[in-house]
Amino acid sequence: MTEHKPREFFPPLAAGVGLGLTLMGMFLISGHGLGASGFFTNVLAWLGTLAAPDWTEMNSYLGNYLGATHPLNSWLSWELAGAAIGGLAGSLIAGRFRFKIERGPHTSAGARMGFAVGGGILSGFGASLAGGCTSSLGLSGGAVLAVASFVFLIAFFAAGLLVAAVAGRIWQ
Repeated sequence: MTEHKPREFFPPLAAGVGLGLTLMGMFLISGHGLGASGFFTNVLAWLGTLAAPDWTEMNSYLGNYLGATHPLNSWLSWELAGAAIGGLAGSLIAGRFRFKIERGPHTSAGARMGFAVGGGILSGFGASLAGGCTSSLGLSGGAVLAVASFVFLIAFFAAGLLVAAVAGRIWQ
């Protein structure tokens, strides 16, 4: 019986060029850069109008998203769907798709999932404070040379180095 060997990862430099071309294509075709966090805010505002319309309207953050169309009519929704489908297709083609929770030898699956959810919540909160996520503020803002984008990227990488130092100890 032979063991299936997954393909090598795509070269990082080629992936960076591909990401740049994708970003340029987004600007040329749709007039938007890349983004993701706005999708979740749109969905939250839409759910808020269904569950508590008065509270959502009075909320200074979500109130700005009222009057927008249904989340499925937003380009962000389809961009995220495309990213998910593309990621799945890429992992299937490369032979790397499998259900597995990546974790260190002394980290339980529950703890790993807790860290993932906590990190996601912190990232979402940070994106709300910064006015965008790594793809919208970092990539798209950087492509148009927005100063806020470079300030965000410096803070993002500094925080990432700090958290990686702490998480690396937990992971081992």
